[in-house]
Amino acid sequence: MIKGITVSIIPQMKGEKDPFGRGIITDGNLIEVKNVLVAPTSADEKLDALNLYGKHAVYTLAIPKGDDHDWIDQKVEFFGKIWRTFGIPLEGIEGNIPLNWNKKVTVERYE
Repeated sequence: MIKGITVSIIPQMKGEKDPFGRGIITDGNLIEVKNVLVAPTSADEKLDALNLYGKHAVYTLAIPKGDDHDWIDQKVEFFGKIWRTFGIPLEGIEGNIPLNWNKKVTVERYE
């Protein structure tokens, strides 16, 4: 049986304003998403991401069916490191996909 890991989303929150009038961004409370599959990105997908977004794709996350969290440009944590999602998550029709995952998200290393 295929089983995923727990991935934490670190939401970004705008707080007080700095002296220039821009909102100061802080990290919110972690949101844990269980049963996420993590796979290394293929060579073709790495080249596509570099050409389209100028980013170095490292992993592809498979998100479980029924998840409604925002995965666009989010900081995420797994394997003890911080990553950033990029691009638009690819989603399939739940009823047409036989396994427990129907959405794909690509991440890059975030320092």
